[in-house]
Amino acid sequence: MKQLIRVALYVRVSTLLAQHPEMQTGELREYCQRREWEVVEEFTDRMSGAKDRRPALDKLMVACRRRQVDAVVVYRYDRFARSLQQLVNALCEFNELGIQFISLHEGVDTSTANSRLVFGIFASIAEFERELIRERVRSGLQHAKSKGTKLGRPRLMIDSTMS
Repeated sequence: MKQLIRVALYVRVSTLLAQHPEMQTGELREYCQRREWEVVEEFTDRMSGAKDRRPALDKLMVACRRRQVDAVVVYRYDRFARSLQQLVNALCEFNELGIQFISLHEGVDTSTANSRLVFGIFASIAEFERELIRERVRSGLQHAKSKGTKLGRPRLMIDSTMS
């Protein structure tokens, strides 16, 4: 007996370009139908991908953490994640939760060995990038200190005569 795979679809369209989510959702539904997967929920954000908070993406992540889905299917990486860092973090969390991630147009399906290899490369690049940023920040702070710049919040002047 074939195991039923419960799938969440995530779609994001930009309001600036007057895009419509139907193009993405149609292709994603067809893909899931071909694989005989059950789409249990569709999450759609209509906003710029540069936003830190996206309501539908936040709800998707909650559903994943509650283990309500076995796989997340997206149209493209850039519809899902703002950056490589965000993508890697989400994929790491999905991996820990046992949730597969499929990006339809990049051909990534973390249930396959090839895609797990690609993900591992992405994760390594993201870790390297984090380390470079950390080193640059430390170097910048050290440089500022050597120039006599005081770091941190300015001190508050408290009037002790007031009670």
